[in-house]
Amino acid sequence: MERWRQRLGASPWWRGAAAASAGALPALAFPAPSLWWCAYAALVPWMLLARSAGTPRRAALDGWLGGLGFMLAVHHWLLPSLHVFTVVIAALLGALWAPWGWLVRRVLHGTPSPGRAAAALVAVPSGWLMVELVRSWQGLGGPWGLLGSSQWQVTPALRLASVGGVWLVSLLVVTVNTGVTVLVVARGARTPAVAGLVATVTVTGAAWAWAPRPATDGQVRIAVVQPGVIAGADSGERRFDREEALTRRLAGQDVDLVVWGESSVGSDLADRPDLARRIAGLSRAVDADILVNVDARRPASGAAGQGIYKSSVLIGPDGPTGERYDKMRLVPFGEYVPARSLLGWATSVGKAAGEDRMRGTRQVVMDVRHGSRDLRVGPLVCFESAFPDMTRSLTRDGARVLLAQSSTSTFQHSWAPEQHASLGAVRAAETGRPMVHATLTGVSAVYGPDGRRAGPWLGTSRSGARVYDVPTAHGSTLYVRFGDWPVHAAVTVLAVLAATEAARRLRRRAAASEVPAAQVSHGR
Repeated sequence: MERWRQRLGASPWWRGAAAASAGALPALAFPAPSLWWCAYAALVPWMLLARSAGTPRRAALDGWLGGLGFMLAVHHWLLPSLHVFTVVIAALLGALWAPWGWLVRRVLHGTPSPGRAAAALVAVPSGWLMVELVRSWQGLGGPWGLLGSSQWQVTPALRLASVGGVWLVSLLVVTVNTGVTVLVVARGARTPAVAGLVATVTVTGAAWAWAPRPATDGQVRIAVVQPGVIAGADSGERRFDREEALTRRLAGQDVDLVVWGESSVGSDLADRPDLARRIAGLSRAVDADILVNVDARRPASGAAGQGIYKSSVLIGPDGPTGERYDKMRLVPFGEYVPARSLLGWATSVGKAAGEDRMRGTRQVVMDVRHGSRDLRVGPLVCFESAFPDMTRSLTRDGARVLLAQSSTSTFQHSWAPEQHASLGAVRAAETGRPMVHATLTGVSAVYGPDGRRAGPWLGTSRSGARVYDVPTAHGSTLYVRFGDWPVHAAVTVLAVLAATEAARRLRRRAAASEVPAAQVSHGR
């Protein structure tokens, strides 16, 4: 062990490899491995490495390389599409963890005092949350792989999400990691470490006991149609035929809504009225509205420009109802190339979008025909289900059920489909609204208002239609009411610590300048 430590300290290559490997460890907490429990200690090796750095610059480099390892691990399934460009993106985003590595060393280097250990318990998680916040910007890839999302199947964590969203879960997971690190490196500071861990357990228990829970008030029967992978030159027509056949099987099953996956219709319905008539006939056959997703070029109309849109379109017995939602947040490189004039070369080394898709301008809550009353649903498309602000906005606008239409056909044999499906649990828990994740291919899943599964998943190998009894609820979670307050708290913590550090340095400079002045005065 001692020989390994000496080699690690002497060779920057060994240390760099160790940092990247340590950063990749938290990926095991996400699906498909789903080792959720390892998230509470997975950051410890990375933090131990950063705190042991000989210089602040080396700690920042450890943070960067660890960030590269983490981003590469949680996005490894992009390699077949983007090839080497995946590593470039991971390196660019990994740089966001460089300040975090510096911060870990600043508060935990050497033998931390109880005061520094207590500061670490609030500073290190706050710094991590800032990294998650910045990289969650849609232009940087969006909030895929937020640490709190790894706890999607842990009921106490879902209760925490209802209080402060995925941000609060991430904050407390990193707090536990920080407490464990302090226990390992600082015997004299174990009291604040234990106090921090006890506080984390107390907060979780308080959320479990007292956080308001939306009250269930009934259920709706929602059918998910998943045709599966269909390849070939005429795959679009054959996929539609398969979706049509699967939907007809739902006749007589008392369904309230049928949901097809992303890109389930490959032609603009204005150009293909025959497809619109066929879907309307299906609606009459199953006695329910059908939500399809149109992925096609559309002519300019009003404020919307001409181009390719991905649109959720509601179709009833008489045809399209006029309810349409155009996808707003596009997948970088998959649906558009950021700064195409600079990064357009990515299309030559992978499967980046050859043409930028068009964006919608607003979210839409749709009124679905549902017996004697309307059912209000909020649609999302693909990885928009990763954005907590979008589901929160739909809930505040009156959506009773959240719907995500997705397709992961390119990544069928990777961790991506299960990771994507798991996000619905966190979104449901945050908002207190059921979440339906319907895929063209991939993993389809449905969750109740508390984030727990409302039925079995439809896996990547399945082609079929399944009806789910989905509980509905009314009321509001604390997260819907107060939003991203853990992020604001983290910003406040870091601002206070920065101000304290600046004041300390000013006092040191003032004291250092007084010494020469006193020596000159004494000499006179």
